[in-house]
Amino acid sequence: MQHELINVETGIHDTTSRLFGTNEGWSASMRRLAGGLSDGVDVVTLDNGRLSLDILPTRGMGIWRGQIDSIPLKWDSPVERPVHPAFVDQMRRGGIGWLDGFNELMCRCGLGWHGAPGSDVIRDGNGKVLSEQFLPLHGRIANLAAHRVTVEELGDRIAVQGIVDEASLFGGKLRLESTLTTQVNSNRFEITDVVQNLGSQPAEVEILYHCNFGRPFLGEGSTLHIAASEVAPRDNRAAEGISMWNLFEGPTTGYAEQCYLAKSVADSNGWGMALLTDAETEYAVCVRFDTSTMPWFVLWKNTQAEADGYVAGLEPGSSFPNLRTVERREGRVIELSAGQSVTFRLSLEVASNRRDVRRLLDEVTELQVAHPRIVHSVPKAQWI
Repeated sequence: MQHELINVETGIHDTTSRLFGTNEGWSASMRRLAGGLSDGVDVVTLDNGRLSLDILPTRGMGIWRGQIDSIPLKWDSPVERPVHPAFVDQMRRGGIGWLDGFNELMCRCGLGWHGAPGSDVIRDGNGKVLSEQFLPLHGRIANLAAHRVTVEELGDRIAVQGIVDEASLFGGKLRLESTLTTQVNSNRFEITDVVQNLGSQPAEVEILYHCNFGRPFLGEGSTLHIAASEVAPRDNRAAEGISMWNLFEGPTTGYAEQCYLAKSVADSNGWGMALLTDAETEYAVCVRFDTSTMPWFVLWKNTQAEADGYVAGLEPGSSFPNLRTVERREGRVIELSAGQSVTFRLSLEVASNRRDVRRLLDEVTELQVAHPRIVHSVPKAQWI
């Protein structure tokens, strides 16, 4: 059974149906927010009987927040509610206006680029500048709306699919087909994203999944566990804390963010994993990702005061969030020929008892033991 919630071409916009599965326990519905900066934002709520998620078709199929076993899956951003893209000026504040709408549990950065703001310069073999353009922070996809959204029952699994186009005249056309699936009464969900170049010329693709967590997973003494062959600070600020790069402080007024870059280690199926545990190892959230297209990982530590956004970011990606010029130079930008596509896959799993947390810790430890890790004390030149 497939049900359309949004179809721009046929005029479907269904905020009245509440869908229930033939398997008891799951439901799906869509509502439209009204008023303030959230005016016009569509929210699809998917509930598998244990885990519920609020998905945002208006914001690139990002996930605003979730809940499992009464445990919140979210963080408290100064931006309290979803912001309609019409109110986000990405060029504001020197190109970091993207932050004016940032509050999701998971949002995509991409598709054409996803790094820091700045000028992207393309040169020929003799160093001559062929083109130059200013690219704002984290790309466009999180501020683009889906033109088709469906819900489908697949046995004991439920899928929400959205299609979002990132297109411009003289700027190419990339299409994101995103499918989020979860099993009835499960503690996890999976995302499969297919990005296709619908233009006639080659197109560059970068993507990063900004997965963001607050309490109860984040607190003083929380720890990131990741299987990685190399870890390096992004900059001198991060280098100051390299001795405790994977440990978290409590909320600290005036704390300046720190980012650590990593090369992931894959298991026998080609998947990497990163695990955030609280200090008592009662709670954990695990992000897994397909390293065949996302071999890189970023840890974002932003343990500033609660009122300012106390959050940890676990961010698998196809490249690092540098200027696209840097990533192109280092060979980390994906190039798609006309009609070609690339698939990105990740999953998120929640553990809410010590037994399940220990199982995940044993898994990531076993994976790391087989691959010695190098931790650089200063930024690695090829990564910045």
